[in-house]
Amino acid sequence: MIKVVFNMKKIECFIRPEKLEHVKKGLFKLGIRRMNIYEVKGHGNQRGIKLTGRAGDYIVEWIDKLKIEIVVSEDKNINEIIDVIIQNAKTGKPGDGKIFIIPVIDAIRIRTKERGENML
Repeated sequence: MIKVVFNMKKIECFIRPEKLEHVKKGLFKLGIRRMNIYEVKGHGNQRGIKLTGRAGDYIVEWIDKLKIEIVVSEDKNINEIIDVIIQNAKTGKPGDGKIFIIPVIDAIRIRTKERGENML
């Protein structure tokens, strides 16, 4: 059984690909440099988008998104990080994305076996 020893949070956010540079620059200004970025596809409640082309209307069910993962220690201001992500990712249209905050109970650096917030 793993005992919760550390106070770390994982921030997962799904954003539009064209907003990555804005979000990244905003996070860099806060001193957030360590992050993972994944290309993903998905859809929310709208279940895709309707587009019109020469051949008529068609539905794009899976929309391209980027997933950003950041792990921070509890001493970072999580609300400030969230505000920066929202300010830089928001267009005001459906499909702007989502942010999830997840508790992290431990982190281990494989090379040194160092654990916890010190390895961040």
